[in-house]
Amino acid sequence: MLRIIDARTGEAVVATPVRRGLTRVEAHASGYGAGSLRILLVADLLVRALELGGTPVWSLLTGERDQAELRAGATALGMHPFEGGRDLGAGAGVGEAQVLHVVGEDGGAPDEVRVAVAPVEGAVPSGPVTGAGSDADPAALRLALLSRPRTEPLRLDAVALGEARDTLVRWRRAVADWARRPSRPVPDHLRGRLRTAWEDDLDVPEVLRVLRWVEDAGPELPDGARFETYAYADRLLGLELTRDLGAPA
Repeated sequence: MLRIIDARTGEAVVATPVRRGLTRVEAHASGYGAGSLRILLVADLLVRALELGGTPVWSLLTGERDQAELRAGATALGMHPFEGGRDLGAGAGVGEAQVLHVVGEDGGAPDEVRVAVAPVEGAVPSGPVTGAGSDADPAALRLALLSRPRTEPLRLDAVALGEARDTLVRWRRAVADWARRPSRPVPDHLRGRLRTAWEDDLDVPEVLRVLRWVEDAGPELPDGARFETYAYADRLLGLELTRDLGAPA
């Protein structure tokens, strides 16, 4: 059961108090930049986590500036589509069990559950978002933005992006190699660690730590199980970790 820290109270709340009840995730982002994209990314993670638990989700983007640019950036980073929040009005709230507002640390929102996101220092590099350049990979920017807890400020620079890009290349190659071995189910203890992590206030850095442990685990963990673990975690992370399946070894 996904629990989120409500920034208004500092207390954990159940993200969807009614089983399989419709939940609205509303991202409040205005002005194109790394900080706004991080807000959208946290909203996307919420949507993914809720859907993995069988909860229907309605995701919206509200803000006054650069909405077209933010939507384009969200699409490039593999996020779920956001509906427009400008016309949110009389129909809102009908059948909803919960509303989650994803906001910047200083952002305002209605008096409902607020999921606060810390700021980002650094500009969005044009290549990873627009696709320009031979080495451009939007997923590297996505991984860099996922690398720290959402409540901690994040520095986005060439070092962070380079580390994210190198990690993606290594993991995708490993996943493609593991896929050539007989399939094995995700071990129960690993599935439990992953679910516990993302259901505990979206602890994505812990999800990444589990994947690093799987990568370095000894021969007692079959390669087929490593593959299935990475594929399972990627349903939340959205990093296209299985992208290189079938590529030459």
